[in-house]
Amino acid sequence: MIKSTAAARLRDEAAKRVLITDGAFGTMIQSYKLTETDYRGDYDLTDDQKGNNDLLVLTRPDVIDAITRAYFDAGSDIVSTNTFNANTISQGDYNAVHLVREMNLAAARIARTAADDYEAKDGRPRFVAGAVGPTNKTLSLSPDVNDPGYRAVGFDEVKAVYADQAAALLDGGCDFILIETIFDTLNAKAAIVAVMELAEERGTEIPLMISMTITDMSGRNLSGHSVEAFWYTVRHSQPLTIGLNCAFGADLLRPHVQALSPIADALVMVYPNAGLPNDLGEYDEHPHTTGEFIGEWVAQGLVNIVGGCCGSTPAHIAAMAKAVAGKPVRAIPSPAPSLRLAGLDPMVMAEAA
Repeated sequence: MIKSTAAARLRDEAAKRVLITDGAFGTMIQSYKLTETDYRGDYDLTDDQKGNNDLLVLTRPDVIDAITRAYFDAGSDIVSTNTFNANTISQGDYNAVHLVREMNLAAARIARTAADDYEAKDGRPRFVAGAVGPTNKTLSLSPDVNDPGYRAVGFDEVKAVYADQAAALLDGGCDFILIETIFDTLNAKAAIVAVMELAEERGTEIPLMISMTITDMSGRNLSGHSVEAFWYTVRHSQPLTIGLNCAFGADLLRPHVQALSPIADALVMVYPNAGLPNDLGEYDEHPHTTGEFIGEWVAQGLVNIVGGCCGSTPAHIAAMAKAVAGKPVRAIPSPAPSLRLAGLDPMVMAEAA
């Protein structure tokens, strides 16, 4: 199997400095006050499309390109594609399933072109992560409280959905596949299997970035896994990065980053929200505040790559870039060999002395 040169380049850069990924797309898109016409463009679609942010890569690519370049201007080394819901399950809500491959190809090309342009300017490597969201279905839980065994989708169906999206993102020029905002570990496993099978089919390594989201203060995702158990569940896939995103601001997320960092023998990438939303659903945390929190994480050696999720803007990314500049990088640990198992909680069976 052909090894990924992009993964090797990212590891080389991460050995030198703390890297920066991008911030939220949704937050920035909202600032453009787009209309239904902006979203719909020239497509003859039956349903309202306002809010279908993934469609904008086709109808308003100038907006997505501007946002991508704003993050590079702010200091991002990695940008993700605007494809969080660009899958056939999620696009079913808009009756835009037939546009899914076109969306992913266009999104990847927008990000790839911008990344190559910025790298050509100063020689600093820039990377593109193909963003794969969790879909709006869950494999672990029944949507019907009266029928706990019912599932709206099956594992093979979800795997096929992820495989189609990942293939299009790679065809468009992405370096990595980012499986993010994981609220259901079984959904993540379907995505992991899809990418691993795609890599075998193509005969080339496809680097994975995996990012869990915590749904409450207990530190678990919706399917009930703790941070440690989640890591042991997906560690076999040997991801390029493992981490957390969304859920909380950096202050509340820190204990969970502290739980993950010592056990993860991979690069740790974390991108929190810009604090918690206010009563109107808006995010009030100032960039300098977010930057200070991230600076504390880096000072403690907790992360290799940082960025922002909901509510974050290029200003937040710029504050993070300033906070981590010149700081020592996190050393990747080498855990002692032992049997590591996971249900909802981890079980580690160390070898007898």
